[in-house]
Amino acid sequence: MCDNQLASISLFRATPAQIEETRRRRWPHLGGTLSLAEYITRDEEMDVLEHAQEGKMITWVLAPRENPTTLDFMCACRTYKRASLIAYPPSSPSGPNSVHETTSYGVAAVFTPPSKRGRGYARHMMSLLHWVTASRDNLPKFPEAWGTPPEEVADAGGGLFSVLWSDVGEEFYHSAGPEGKGGGWEKRGPVSTVWEVGTEEGNDEGWKWLTQEQLKGLWDHDAGLIREELENMLVKNESYNMRRPTALVTCLPTNGVAAFQIPRATYGSNFSMAGGFWGVQSLSNQDTYASWSVEMQPLLPTLIVTRLRASENTFPGLIAKIKQAARRSGIRKVEVWNLRAGLRDIAEKTGGQTFIRSEHLPQIVWYGPGATKNVEWVHNEK
Repeated sequence: MCDNQLASISLFRATPAQIEETRRRRWPHLGGTLSLAEYITRDEEMDVLEHAQEGKMITWVLAPRENPTTLDFMCACRTYKRASLIAYPPSSPSGPNSVHETTSYGVAAVFTPPSKRGRGYARHMMSLLHWVTASRDNLPKFPEAWGTPPEEVADAGGGLFSVLWSDVGEEFYHSAGPEGKGGGWEKRGPVSTVWEVGTEEGNDEGWKWLTQEQLKGLWDHDAGLIREELENMLVKNESYNMRRPTALVTCLPTNGVAAFQIPRATYGSNFSMAGGFWGVQSLSNQDTYASWSVEMQPLLPTLIVTRLRASENTFPGLIAKIKQAARRSGIRKVEVWNLRAGLRDIAEKTGGQTFIRSEHLPQIVWYGPGATKNVEWVHNEK
């Protein structure tokens, strides 16, 4: 696009009519086996769940400044405001040896209809997205060629970092920085470990199976442990995955963030986990547990672990229970994203195979002091 075109378009919070139009556009490409009506209904039902309530979910459209409510907008995306934590190591100039609550954003549903592709619209939209999710004090000068910055929107802004999962490679999102020339989202650890569930069956002694309702209490407990873990990482420098990070960041599983992955994955299908169980916890060690969702496509579903906490000693028993839950539900494969280094060798001994994914690439952009490359993303999971 030329400068005149860039200045004539901007990012806007979508109207209800534009939100429905985004769903109609995505359905032929992402609807799977759902009818258009089912696809729209699923989105509507997801939008009233806890993770999206109270303005935490916003749909954005790239549209002409002179007609921001048009249904002929260029492209669209969604953001989800997330409660998060940030820890500053001893070497950091920003509150060293401390853990703070902060706001981050998850980005999803980036979509340009085929008729409008190849013109740079989506990349420009992603560049403008920084200007509505981050604190503008943390951003460079807005490019003059783009006109004026997008209007600040209630319920948005104040984010210290943003994450997404890319299915179009890493370069597209990295190129979409706040000035449109790099400095966007950077790839982080697209590592998967996969197990075939096998046929071995064990008993349930010493373990508690968890329903969706019971998982809410688990995630509240987990959030407290995540904070303690970050505090401990500040003391034990060897816990870092990167050398001398300027900050450690993580998104919390509370406020419906982990919960929504279950109904979203299973909507419109006849699938259900055996016993209605979506997690498991050790009775002898309350800090050993896992929760999961399912990946319904391709045709054979995969159990995807969404949160996992275990020590080197308790991990073999936990993964055995996860495989058991999958097997009882007719699932043949279990997948975990970004097992910590101490568990990967143990995973191999239990039949797990670890590899680098070429899809669902985790990417992060940091708006605080220092560069994104020096920020460690803790619990970079599903």
